[in-house]
Amino acid sequence: MRTAFAASARATTAQGGRWSGTGRSALALVLGGLPVFAFPTPDLWWWAYVCLVPLLLLIRTAPTARRAGYDGWCGGTGFMLAVHHWLLPSLNVFLVVLAVLFGLLWLPWGRLVRALLGGTPPPWRAGAALVLIPSGWLMIELVRSWQGLGGPWGLLGASQWEVPAALRLASVGGVWLLSGLVVAVNTALALLVAASSRVRRSARSRHAALAGLAGLLGCVLLLGLAPWAVPAPRTTGKVVRIGVVQAGLLGGAVGAARRFDRGEELTRTLAGQRLDLVVWGESSVGADLRTRPDLAARVAALSREVGADVLVNVDAHRSDRPGIYKSAVLVGPEGPTGQRYDKMRLVPFGEYIPLRPLLGWATSVGKAAEVNRRRGTAPVVMTLPPGATGSPGLRIGPLICFETAFPDMSRHLADMGAQVIVAQSATSTFQDSWAPAQHASLGALRAAETGRPMVHATLTGISAAYTPDGRRTGPVLGTDRSATAVYTLPLSDTRTGYDRLGPWPVYAAGLALLVAGAVGAAGRFRTPGRGPRAPRTRTARGSAGRPGH
Repeated sequence: MRTAFAASARATTAQGGRWSGTGRSALALVLGGLPVFAFPTPDLWWWAYVCLVPLLLLIRTAPTARRAGYDGWCGGTGFMLAVHHWLLPSLNVFLVVLAVLFGLLWLPWGRLVRALLGGTPPPWRAGAALVLIPSGWLMIELVRSWQGLGGPWGLLGASQWEVPAALRLASVGGVWLLSGLVVAVNTALALLVAASSRVRRSARSRHAALAGLAGLLGCVLLLGLAPWAVPAPRTTGKVVRIGVVQAGLLGGAVGAARRFDRGEELTRTLAGQRLDLVVWGESSVGADLRTRPDLAARVAALSREVGADVLVNVDAHRSDRPGIYKSAVLVGPEGPTGQRYDKMRLVPFGEYIPLRPLLGWATSVGKAAEVNRRRGTAPVVMTLPPGATGSPGLRIGPLICFETAFPDMSRHLADMGAQVIVAQSATSTFQDSWAPAQHASLGALRAAETGRPMVHATLTGISAAYTPDGRRTGPVLGTDRSATAVYTLPLSDTRTGYDRLGPWPVYAAGLALLVAGAVGAAGRFRTPGRGPRAPRTRTARGSAGRPGH
């Protein structure tokens, strides 16, 4: 593998030196998209640890800092396009515009990569690269995770959702720690490859290789020891049984009525299965239950029949306030219990258009929201009546669709006392893409981060459930299913490190960059490739001047 990487490094270096302008930008664009294969559906989790190496090698060969910034910009654009490619049918050309704008976040990162990896870095610069390049990447992920800028879809650490050791680390530092680790491994490999690609190795290149090897071994050791060093969440000995109803892809003019009918039909099959809760997917009810008492009565009858409350999801105008809301509504044997959660973080362009007077034209080029949904104002923890498994007062924390991408939301629900995180989702618009699998995989991270079991119930698939340590359990309902599933999940009262400390890797990364900036301002960082200035030529008489004068 080392030989292959060395060949890749020589090829990338040669291309970097030979190409300029458009050609180099096109290469960076392609290389930036390579990480997409680490996410579901390809799910090549190991690919995450090597996929950034070609881009790092290209950027380090940039002839100037400005060119390195452009390389980073193009690489970031390629990353955003690849990770969000499934949005293309909905946003069309607007997706390209957004990717180019978000790609700007990688411009300073590109300059940072060149400053640390360019030329033959001395040991101190190679060591700094192992910390600062991952830190810069984390800052990018933090900025683009702001809901107003689209939210944290495609965080690099999310690709590790099915790696047990990585999930243990997620319980310590969340998905942020995993992203930092993945980029650190890529940086260490880039150092090794760059050093091994040199025909004549100097002492400095050997030192850089040793720094890369030390960083790589450190990361491997961290992953290897995680299952033993980080204990799994402690279970209480109690379990909860939750039934999921996945109606299937039902659209058309009467889609809402058909979804409801199918959900009702499937729910009846759960009778007698000793459940604590039944969960329907997002947009499973198309009318406010206050204005449709007939629908409320039908759900209440289902609750009596199965012996458990039913958590439905209403996508409709509210009768008590203006606007359309997406809401998780708990219905018991007597009807709606009054416990309701309105979705707080909406999907940009899918559920609302930011700055609609300025960007409203997006509706003419894609499937952007015709009408803005309204936001909820606060998270909610719902309390269930004693269930069939004998778990009195079970507390659930509902999330709706896109909100499962936000680590802080599930953490906040756990802090509020939620014992189970319940997500209601619908990815019916993107059925034939990688989006449903990527969306479902996020439940593993949210469970591992909080130490709380999580159920991901969808309208059209993929529905799944996860134990408190993030392991997927029970049946998986794919996008081709219209069915039910019952999950028996252990409860845990453990507070994880991430739950206690929050996104501390982000804070540490920000501090590292601030310290590096202060050192750089003091002149410690020099542009790679610039050696010491040669002494001025002197004449035979010892005076400064041109030779021969």
